Amino acid sequence: MQSNVLTEIFLPLALAIIMLGMGLSLVVDDFKRILLYPKAILVGTLNQIILLPLAAFLVIALLGIEAELAVGMIILSACPGGPTSNLISHLAKGDTALSISLTVVSSLITVFTIPFLVNYAIVEFIPGGEQQALPVFKTIVSVLLITLIPVGIGMLVRNWKPTLAQKLDRPVKLLSGIFLFIVIAGALFKEKENMVGFFKLIGPAALLLNLLTMAVGYGTSRLTNHSLKQSLTIAIESGIQNGTLGIAIATTLLNNPAMSIPAAIYSLLMFVTSIGIIWWGNRAITD
Repeated sequence: MQSNVLTEIFLPLALAIIMLGMGLSLVVDDFKRILLYPKAILVGTLNQIILLPLAAFLVIALLGIEAELAVGMIILSACPGGPTSNLISHLAKGDTALSISLTVVSSLITVFTIPFLVNYAIVEFIPGGEQQALPVFKTIVSVLLITLIPVGIGMLVRNWKPTLAQKLDRPVKLLSGIFLFIVIAGALFKEKENMVGFFKLIGPAALLLNLLTMAVGYGTSRLTNHSLKQSLTIAIESGIQNGTLGIAIATTLLNNPAMSIPAAIYSLLMFVTSIGIIWWGNRAITD
């Protein structure tokens, strides 16, 4: 996927608007709720921050993925959660409150873990020094600017002007959807001749990572005696990644479009598997 105005300008803008929309739906009680689910938050966070990257390394080793695509898989695994997982949890009859809490926690932690995890992957899979390392401070600032700060602004608007926040909620979501569609459609159109090749290169690995992380998330939560709703939510939070952030890191911070391929392919595949999760959740959860 070639770096262009869509990925350099519209993609970060779309991500910022999406996170602003998330902030408009959050209140301080959402953070207090973290204290109500300490064990579920701990299990979900361990899955997202530790087990997810380990699963990515395992898939890379099993399928023999190399160089930029391997780093791209790690970038993807370093960007868990996001507003999409909250929506899918809601549609699947999961614990939406837990989903939001996990998204908040993972968003706070990954601001600092992303640069270190990605730089380790660059050293591991591109040892010759052909790829410049991800600048730690710049990355932290950039992720803050396009994720946490928009969330904070949205929360401030929600707190100070709840009526305005309610009015802005739908337009902001619509605008973020439009921007995201422009980015994805533009990128896919530009690379339409290469899409089949991209799927052959990374599709099996992306699908395996998606299914594996959801299975691990569900399994660990059931083993720790969480309810079906909570287990389903942790599975979704473990398997639904913030692909938009992953693409932004690869194309804007690393200036390596090839590394964005796993996140782009994964983002398409995870919506397909999400349909199955939503269907199963609605059948299995009756309350």
